[in-house]
Amino acid sequence: MSKQAKFNRDEVIEKAKNLYWEKGYHATSMRNLQDVVDMRPGSIYAAFGSKDNLFKETLNRYAEVGAENLADCMTQETTALGGLKRFLRNVTICNKGTAPSGMCMIVKSVAELTQNDNPELLAKATSILESIEASFANIFQQAINNGEVSTAKSPIALARYFQIQLIGLRTYAQVTNNVDAVEKYIDDIFEELL
Repeated sequence: MSKQAKFNRDEVIEKAKNLYWEKGYHATSMRNLQDVVDMRPGSIYAAFGSKDNLFKETLNRYAEVGAENLADCMTQETTALGGLKRFLRNVTICNKGTAPSGMCMIVKSVAELTQNDNPELLAKATSILESIEASFANIFQQAINNGEVSTAKSPIALARYFQIQLIGLRTYAQVTNNVDAVEKYIDDIFEELL
């Protein structure tokens, strides 16, 4: 008879995600993980195979939560651009005090990992960024189809622009307490998109 796992896998991944998001991949030691997820290193390795595999699962979880947030924002608005604007406000202003780090976990990982020491993890994080950009491109195509944005604009170029602005504004929002300035920059970003 096989032994039943005495831990909740989703809960462990969530706790590890928040730790990796706060500290980064390199600064998170096995001891840190052990303390946060309340598992011995041997149990972590038995359940996930390695620190790298656990990290990949946390990146996936982060991406899933982000996709759910985006989908939720889209359903709350009547236009594609309205949904994107709600999403941008949500991740820059509304969640500012509750996230383990103000920076996007995927962007933070791409900035930290290198091709020399962690090519597989870097490829994973980069792949997620590309998927996010593709999601934005689909939304911009919808906006173009709905007449919200000029048909002369490329949905891929718009998605790339939006993602770059999102990354920068999210970082800026973390270092300022001026919500009005962040709101103004959000409005400016959407004026540029039209």
